Amino acid sequence: MSSKVAPPADSEQSLWRVLLMALRGGHHDYTSGSMQQALVLLAAPMMLEMFAQSLLLITSVFWVSKIGSGAVAVVGLTEVVMSLVYAFSVGMSFAAGAFVARRIGEGGHPDAAARGVAQAVMLGWAISLTLGFTLWLFGERVLLALGAAPDIAALGAPYVKTMFLGNVTVFTMFLLNAILRGCGDPAYSMRTLWLVNIVNFVVTPCLIFGVGPFPALGLTGVAIAIIFSRSVGVAFQFWRLTSGKGRLKLRLRHFVPVGEDMRKIAQMSWSGIAQMVISNTSGLGLFSIAALSGTVALAGATIAMRVVQFVMLPGVGIAFAAATLVGQNLGAGRPERASDAIRIATRMNIVFLSVLTVVLLVMARPIAMLFTTQPDVVREATIAIRIVVSAFPLYAAAMSLEAAFNGAGDTWTPALINFVCLWCTQIPLAWVLSTRFGLGTLGVYISVPISFTLMMALTAWLYKRGRWKTHVI
Repeated sequence: MSSKVAPPADSEQSLWRVLLMALRGGHHDYTSGSMQQALVLLAAPMMLEMFAQSLLLITSVFWVSKIGSGAVAVVGLTEVVMSLVYAFSVGMSFAAGAFVARRIGEGGHPDAAARGVAQAVMLGWAISLTLGFTLWLFGERVLLALGAAPDIAALGAPYVKTMFLGNVTVFTMFLLNAILRGCGDPAYSMRTLWLVNIVNFVVTPCLIFGVGPFPALGLTGVAIAIIFSRSVGVAFQFWRLTSGKGRLKLRLRHFVPVGEDMRKIAQMSWSGIAQMVISNTSGLGLFSIAALSGTVALAGATIAMRVVQFVMLPGVGIAFAAATLVGQNLGAGRPERASDAIRIATRMNIVFLSVLTVVLLVMARPIAMLFTTQPDVVREATIAIRIVVSAFPLYAAAMSLEAAFNGAGDTWTPALINFVCLWCTQIPLAWVLSTRFGLGTLGVYISVPISFTLMMALTAWLYKRGRWKTHVI
């Protein structure tokens, strides 16, 4: 394994040169030098990674919309349930990424970091297989429970069962990408997602419409294409981690269970999972309330949420970069440098998402029309996009500040914040506005900026207390 470590680019180098370095990849010391450039070196590939992740979702909806609004509604409801799977995988990735970043920051512990990677992967496989099989048993009943009409549930049953069974690819890909980021190797996590996108873009229409030798599988083909493309990405990740070309080398001997490491990762994982389950089940609640207004309203909400995810995930990439810097610098005993990372990331994220807010407010209707020509669905999606994105600058600040806790390994604090702001505020408010005040889906959308305002205020207060700087992993 190569031990050459390049320092972050010096202040005289241009932004374009730093961006080129970031996309090319390589080893950098993120515990010294310019923090702004260190953040760019990490954030640039992470933003493109998140962009690629959102593009994968958008591509699926684009092809599914060619089947019909019923198929789009199925995908929307399935994604709500799959968000639980994402919650488990992303929650675990917080723990794995923080553990690896801390060991890398301490210096001289690549084997301990590799052992932690293996423990996290084994734990993820056990959870994903159990969760996937349990959800598969219910299949069509899951869609019915979320408010889908019987014909929509019957249409989506094969699709939803296939997605549930293939969820192990989601777990593994999310975990390994977080580990690559924690190692300070974000260029390869970015390349993983772009590889997945290329494969998915080629395979999806072939399996939907039966191009060439491929069978015409319709909606089920979308699920198979996603699972196959993610499997290709996982193979690429394992190649990188086992090749010895990165900051650590993963070996077969690391997959022997180690009680202490497993305990630490499991402890952080459960709180990280709680954080994401709370966050993602709030989406389940919002979609369930939106489903009360009918299939057209649900289809419009699905398109709007996909668009929102598409433009917001690059901002999540900035937060992930800040979390990596927090973990490595706390490991190196430099808490003030970790604070600088959060401050710069917060400012960067607010500017970035504020610009996107203006763009989406103006372009909401043309963007919605890219996915459907049905006037009622376009109208619904346009309203949803404009209301939800109005809270983007607030959410930009909140998720950047939350990165301090996640990077330090304190995943319980963001879980508490999400519980108060989403379960205790957003869902009850959405239900009251939608049903009691008769606003329908409009009430659902209005609840989002209100809850984000509270989230920003609560996160800022807890961040300023500074206890995350002394959290021990």
